[in-house]
Amino acid sequence: MTKIQPDQAAGLRAMTDPGDPNQVRVIAVTSGKGGVGKTNVVTNLAIALGRMGKRVMVMDADLSLANIDILLGLSPEYHLGHVFNGERKLDEVLVEGPAGVKILPASSGWEELSAIDEIQKLTLLDQMDILEDEVDFLFIDTAAGIGNNVLYFNQAAQERVVVVTPEPTALTDAYALIKVLSQHQERYFRLLINQVRSEREAKDVFRKLVKVADRFLSNVSLDYLGYIPDDQAVQNSVRLQRSTVEAFPESAAAKSFVRLAKEILDRPVRGGLEGNIRFFFKRLFSVQDGV
Repeated sequence: MTKIQPDQAAGLRAMTDPGDPNQVRVIAVTSGKGGVGKTNVVTNLAIALGRMGKRVMVMDADLSLANIDILLGLSPEYHLGHVFNGERKLDEVLVEGPAGVKILPASSGWEELSAIDEIQKLTLLDQMDILEDEVDFLFIDTAAGIGNNVLYFNQAAQERVVVVTPEPTALTDAYALIKVLSQHQERYFRLLINQVRSEREAKDVFRKLVKVADRFLSNVSLDYLGYIPDDQAVQNSVRLQRSTVEAFPESAAAKSFVRLAKEILDRPVRGGLEGNIRFFFKRLFSVQDGV
C-alpha cells in the first residue's frame, strides 16, 4: 500500500485555487463491504439532485466492476480507459442519464490507478476543462472495502458518505474503513444507514458505530446523514433498470432519497468548497503518487 504522510491529505486539500469560481462538491460514497446498496444510493441521490435543478456527474470508480450503467439501463460505448489512451475525448465518453445526470463509466482493464502512467494522467487532466462550468456535484461511487483505489478516492474527495446496513459484518467493515482512513488524517464521515426497518433501527446502528469510534479512534467525527428503509420498491426498480425516485416516486425509499438529497444541499461543507473537477483529479493523482 502506498505510504502517505500524516498531513498529506489535509495539505492537498489546502491547495485551493482562490480565484476559481467554478467550484464543485465532490462526495465519495463508500462502504466497508459490498452488498449494502451503495451504488443504488449514489444513483438515486444524483437523480434526486438533478431533478432539483443541480448539475450532477457520477464517476463509477469501481474500476473492475462497473454497475451504474447497468442499474440505469445504459449501454456506454466508451469508458475512462479510452480517455487515458487518447482514443476518445471526455465528452465522447460521458453518458447522459435521467434528470441530465452525467455518467463517467468505469474503466475496464484499469483495476489499479497505479497502472496509469504520467502521460495518461495528463491526457485526462487536459480534458477536464470542458466540465468546469457544467457540474455542481461530483459523486464518486467507490469500490467496497479498503483497497488502494478506495483510499485514494476517499482522500481526494471533499466529503465522505459511508453506507452501512444493520448486518454485523457491514458494521465491522464500515468501522475498519473509517479506521484506515483516519490513519491518513481523514476525520469527518457522514453515515447513511441503508435497508433498515425504521428510523429507530437506523439510529441504533449509528450509535453503535459512534460508541466504538469514540472508544478506539481519536479525533474522528461521525455525523448521522439519514437512512433508507428496506423497501421492495428498490428491488423492483433494479429489475426495471431505473432509479427508485423515478420508477416509484411515492415509495418510502424514494421519499427518503429525496429527503437525503435536500439534507446534502442544506448542510454546509466542512472547510468550504475546494476547486473544480480538474482540481479533484490533480489531488487524486497526487495522493496516488504519494507526493
